[in-house]
Amino acid sequence: MSENVVRLHKAPDGPAVRPVPLWVRSGRAVKQAVTHERTRSAGRAVARHSLYTFNGGRIVARRAWDGRTGARYERMIRAAEAAGNLEAAEEWEERLSRFRAARHHRRMDLLQSPVDAAKGVAVGAGMSVGVLVALGVVMAISTGQVADVVTPLSATIDFIALLIRIVQIVWGPAVTIGPFLALLALWSVGRRQQAAPQWALPANVRSGEGEPITPSIIVKALRDLGIPALRNAIKEMGDAGASMLGPITIAGCGVEVDVTLPSGVSTIEVQNRRRKLAENLTRHEHEVFITIPQAARTVRLWIADSGALDEPIGPSPLVTDETLTADYAKGKAPWGQDLRGDAAALSLYQRHLLITGLSNQGKTAALRALALWLALDRTVEFRIADLKGAGDWAMFDGLATVLIQGPTDDHVVEATEMIEDGVAEMERRLQAPPGTAFPPLILLVDEAQVAFMCPLVDADKRPYGGSKATSRYFMAARKIHNQGRAVNVLLWQGTQDPTDQNLPKLVREGAHTRASLALGTESQARMALGDKAVDGGAAPNLLRPGLDKGTVVVASDGIAIPAGQSSITVRTHYIDTDTATEVAERAKRMRDGVTTLRVIDRGEDRDPLADIHSVFGESPRLVTQDVLKRLTALNEDAYGRWTFADLRRVLDGTGAEPYKSDGRMVVARERLTRALANRDTDGSASAS
Repeated sequence: MSENVVRLHKAPDGPAVRPVPLWVRSGRAVKQAVTHERTRSAGRAVARHSLYTFNGGRIVARRAWDGRTGARYERMIRAAEAAGNLEAAEEWEERLSRFRAARHHRRMDLLQSPVDAAKGVAVGAGMSVGVLVALGVVMAISTGQVADVVTPLSATIDFIALLIRIVQIVWGPAVTIGPFLALLALWSVGRRQQAAPQWALPANVRSGEGEPITPSIIVKALRDLGIPALRNAIKEMGDAGASMLGPITIAGCGVEVDVTLPSGVSTIEVQNRRRKLAENLTRHEHEVFITIPQAARTVRLWIADSGALDEPIGPSPLVTDETLTADYAKGKAPWGQDLRGDAAALSLYQRHLLITGLSNQGKTAALRALALWLALDRTVEFRIADLKGAGDWAMFDGLATVLIQGPTDDHVVEATEMIEDGVAEMERRLQAPPGTAFPPLILLVDEAQVAFMCPLVDADKRPYGGSKATSRYFMAARKIHNQGRAVNVLLWQGTQDPTDQNLPKLVREGAHTRASLALGTESQARMALGDKAVDGGAAPNLLRPGLDKGTVVVASDGIAIPAGQSSITVRTHYIDTDTATEVAERAKRMRDGVTTLRVIDRGEDRDPLADIHSVFGESPRLVTQDVLKRLTALNEDAYGRWTFADLRRVLDGTGAEPYKSDGRMVVARERLTRALANRDTDGSASAS
């Protein structure tokens, strides 16, 4: 019976067990043997050493061909012409002419050399025989034996016979061993050049961890990018592609080099193969940055030292230097370090700011670091709306004149009215006499996407969110973007995942400084930074979420960007909440004291309209700011956190709304008296 017949066997204490067929067991054994690590290692070793020998032969053959022909000079001429260096091309052409002339003379000498060699052999042989005979005559005279005349000649013949015998003995083994020695020499050449594919090389060679960047490594990485025109051009260059490279310079925690691409290769082709280029350079994708300098057909490569970007940068000067102060107009905020390791400082003067990024990537910390520096300029006023409400901006209580913290729709209403009050202040300043100096006013909204996506509408059916012409937040932001910088009224916004829904096009394009942390897609990167920056190499979508926290790609004229580039990558200093509180306390000590207004406490059992009327005294009208101050003095618990928006909400619809007089928002006592009388006549309930 066949061995492959399957029988059922019953275990002593169990059911029948069907054994595994022999052919299945054999297949598994074969598969295990083929896929075993030892088998694969042996296969790689065989392929590696075979290719060492084969490619070593190619290298030796090419060297011999270059030494015997003018191929090397011709490649150099083509490389110089491709680079547009006509002087170098002419110089190499002259060298080629001299080489060909010298080779012609050698060949002509070879035609005459057999005759000269024959004559030389004849003359030499005759002279040698004559010398040997003369030596024999001297010996014969000395010994008195005539036979000694031929002794030197016979000894020479015997020596020649011995040499022939030695050659006969050695020739056989030499013929047998010679090919093996030649193969060993070729293998040695291939091994020194690592002339084998990456997959076949040993693990310690394949990793290349920490391998220094050299011209040959860069050229080889470019050659293996999979761009046929680039590969063929490098092969035709006599210097193996070295003429494409500029100087390799140390740049921070890496090196930088400009690569002039040959004709027929576009910069976008290299940019689109960033990951493959990084792997060819034995680096991770995030450790290689490709930008486009001013020179035509050129890409600038910045290649980090392996693992260097995972090391933290030093602390912020805001933390280490307690004497540091800020200057809004002339100073720059110490934000972090660029990839070269140089300090990256950002000018905030008359620049609207937008910073975006995925959640939990350090957006608030990066934005807060700028605000903390600017808070050290005592002339700057902050009005802040934190629509996350997690306490990230709590240290600005006592620094900001308005501080809104919370994620609800009511907080969005407050933030919207804060921005609208900023618009009113901007319009007042724009109507001031020419030459009037205005202190900086920073309107800061963190998590601005909450405002844009708010579904609420007001009493006039105008939405707070959205991107239509009726949207209150959108239109207020647009007005400040249009004219605010001229009178130092600036809008800073931080938002997540930029899309057309949570960050309208007109608002994001109104920011002078645009920065982005890690994003998910290229389309989001274009929304965050603009097409020009992304086309120039900016790629926040290639930053690693969670690993590159605090790393921002910045497009702004307020920061030093290398010539020819449209953006710069900055690793920002991280200032934690406790340390930020300490910096904020230093800023508070520089000021005379700031009363921070918050949202109204709606649980207070008071009559706000009557209280507003009562603070007027005999004054016919008061500036809204004075009204708020007098209300705080009347009852700090009830009105100490009021904002301008709270005041206007109470007065809206009463006929006593604030109005503009001489460029300032005021409230009239007469209108308040009339509003109270009308309310009491109608029996309206007191506002709460």
